[in-house]
Amino acid sequence: MQRTLKPLAALAGSLALAASLSACGGSSAASSSDEKIVTVYSADGLKGEKGDGWYDKVFKDFEKKTGIKVKYVEGGSGEMVQRALREKSNTQADVIVTLPPFIQQADSKGLLQAYQPAGSDKVAAGDKAADGKWTSVVNNYFGFIKNKKELPGETPKTWEDLLDAKFKGKLQYSTPGVAGDGTAVVIKAMHDFGGKDAAMAYLKKLQANNVGPSSSTSKLAPKVDKGEILVANGDVQMNFAQAKSAPNLGIWFPAKAGAAKPTTFALPYAAGLVNKAPHTDNGKKLLDFMLSDAAQQEVSSIGGGFPSRSDVKPTDANATALAKVLDGVEIFTPDWADVDKNLKEYVDAWKTATGS
Repeated sequence: MQRTLKPLAALAGSLALAASLSACGGSSAASSSDEKIVTVYSADGLKGEKGDGWYDKVFKDFEKKTGIKVKYVEGGSGEMVQRALREKSNTQADVIVTLPPFIQQADSKGLLQAYQPAGSDKVAAGDKAADGKWTSVVNNYFGFIKNKKELPGETPKTWEDLLDAKFKGKLQYSTPGVAGDGTAVVIKAMHDFGGKDAAMAYLKKLQANNVGPSSSTSKLAPKVDKGEILVANGDVQMNFAQAKSAPNLGIWFPAKAGAAKPTTFALPYAAGLVNKAPHTDNGKKLLDFMLSDAAQQEVSSIGGGFPSRSDVKPTDANATALAKVLDGVEIFTPDWADVDKNLKEYVDAWKTATGS
């Protein structure tokens, strides 16, 4: 997923990318409330590389039903927030979709306006803002991937296993503060190791095997599938969908050595209506459509994810397989308020520990 916990302080490369994206943004001054267009800024993962993702189906159906054309811009979560922030005086986006804690960051920076889409009453309280500023449209969980051909069975199993010399130059994770899944590495490590200092001490050791930064999580999966690297971070929805065309991908969840179970946490795609959006009404219609029963039923069968609405319970083969992926995994809930408040501190600590 160019998904990038799809950033904090963006690295030079991601800033350059964000700048190039801004160049194609157009002018909201030329936009009309009657214009049949809606612009979506989103973290990667929901749009298929071959046009076969959940976004592809939803956008096509939405355009057919409403006549409203979807203009799609993809990047890391933090990357999309930073772009929207730069455009605050000349808003281009109508809807923004990111992973936590970047949707909370977008809200705290005044980028979102309250809107409760039809069907959002069926979304769990923890997966939406109490004031209606954002709601999950696809549920998801953080995870890792490995080349299961080269690493069969339960190898590796723990964080500590990844320190083995055989992973030198064969391991990579997306950049914390830039990629949503990259930031998730820090959050999970802090949980599993019992705090920031212990997590950073581990990540400092892991850096000896790390290939280097990546603003895009989604681009790591093809490298793992081909065996260029053996292990990377990701998330269940994105990697499950990618595995359709990448047969060597295996999803797994590192445990701390000695722990009873591996852990993960929910990392939903959360959507909000952008404040002073040039096409507010169209943005509302798209949000309603993404939470419609029909679109939610296809979250698993097409998107490889988990429906946000609790009343939608798909029974397709993907839904059954996804349930098995999480079998035996302990799911914890991060303190998102703390993460939002202290994200810069955590990312800075990671930079210091890894020399990034």
